[in-house]
Amino acid sequence: MSPPLLKLGAVLSTMAMISNWMSQTLPSLVGLNTTKLSAPDTLTQISPKEGWQVYSSAQDPDGRCICTVVAPEQNLCSRDAKSRQLRQLLEKVQNMSQSIEVLNLRTQRDFQYVLKMETQMKGLKAKFRQIEDDRKTLMTKHFQELKEKMDELLPLIPVLEQYKTDAKLITQFKDEIRNLSAVLTGIQEEIGAYDYEELHQRVLSLETRLRDCMKKLTCGKLMKITGPITVKTSGTRFGAWMTDPLASEKNNRVWYMDSYTNNKIVREYKSIADFVSGAESRTYNLPFKWAGTNHVVYNGSLYFNKYQSNIIIKYSFDLGRVLAQRSLEYAGFHNVYPYTWGGFSDIDLMADEIGLWAVYATNQNAGNIVISQLNQDTLEVMKSWSTGYPKRSAGESFMICGTLYVTNSHLTGAKVYYSYSTKTSTYEYTDIPFHNQYFHISMLDYNARDRALYAWNNGHQVLFNVTLFHIIKTEDDT
Repeated sequence: MSPPLLKLGAVLSTMAMISNWMSQTLPSLVGLNTTKLSAPDTLTQISPKEGWQVYSSAQDPDGRCICTVVAPEQNLCSRDAKSRQLRQLLEKVQNMSQSIEVLNLRTQRDFQYVLKMETQMKGLKAKFRQIEDDRKTLMTKHFQELKEKMDELLPLIPVLEQYKTDAKLITQFKDEIRNLSAVLTGIQEEIGAYDYEELHQRVLSLETRLRDCMKKLTCGKLMKITGPITVKTSGTRFGAWMTDPLASEKNNRVWYMDSYTNNKIVREYKSIADFVSGAESRTYNLPFKWAGTNHVVYNGSLYFNKYQSNIIIKYSFDLGRVLAQRSLEYAGFHNVYPYTWGGFSDIDLMADEIGLWAVYATNQNAGNIVISQLNQDTLEVMKSWSTGYPKRSAGESFMICGTLYVTNSHLTGAKVYYSYSTKTSTYEYTDIPFHNQYFHISMLDYNARDRALYAWNNGHQVLFNVTLFHIIKTEDDT
């Protein structure tokens, strides 16, 4: 699945911080910072044709200077094709600078400060949209290609909200951005001094290094759920849709399973775009009907609960046949221990960064939730944890980094109310609300690759973004 679509809701969480950085840095970045203010809050009369001008300055609560800049009018007729390419590349580097600066700011600010900035983000997003609409005539083929690359980077930035980063690595990024910005500024003064493709490669290199930094993120604790983003409206009130968390970046297949019973048909789509448009690539007729909506696709295979049994089935999409099946010992089934909404949701299969899991209840544990880690090949239970939370009181549940998060309802007002860590065998009561937009949730599963929650919300297929508290590994930790 394309990261931009999956993280659209999270992009808003960083745009206010980007605005602050741009107002302080943009004039010096393009080499036009010669205008001086006589005193703070002094207004300077400017003409849009005179060049970049500082409009006002002030101090924020942290003592930093905030400047407002007015850009000069652009004259497309005076620029040739090569000039446009260089200007496009400069804008891409400026956007990269913003991403790096946001990452650096996360080392100095705590989670509470980031939350206070959300109000400003919404206004800034509207301004960006207006600017983009006003300047549509400036969009050329090369500009669009670079913009799409940056759109792929932007969803990576919100994930870094709570992180403490490696200071040396950030310093290196900042220095390289400054150097590249200086080169581009020089090129604006003397067109043709550098090769466009060479500079393009340097930008791509920075992109790779930023992604490498993202890979250092370790597992985190759930802090916040935002959204949802409605992807599609289809099917009955109950169902499941999912992607494979272990699939490659180029493999964005979507699987769709309508209803919680009396069905064996799985529909496959090559991409999220095909899913939205309804362009099926393939259908699978399973050998058994499924029970509930708590299925999972993991490493190319579908894992589901066989109807009217506590048997788990592993079905290979590539081979088109069952690879394994095993009874989940003592697990209740057929609405003995379902979630609050019923629907034969007794056995919930899920996956996270650690592996494959089954969540269910047994008579031996007094109807309370049991968590079992499964061998993905044989379906054998490798280890189990018995909790004290009643399965019938749970609306839905999902695993993130070996911790089970349980909601208290499937209706309006639902929130993540309880969590159990398999690492420490301890639990805690939480209070993490989320917006149940369509009033009834019958499926809620975490995807570790997309770092998002997939949900079936009363006939709507939606995505929730999650904010995790992470720790970034440094060289000394490995």
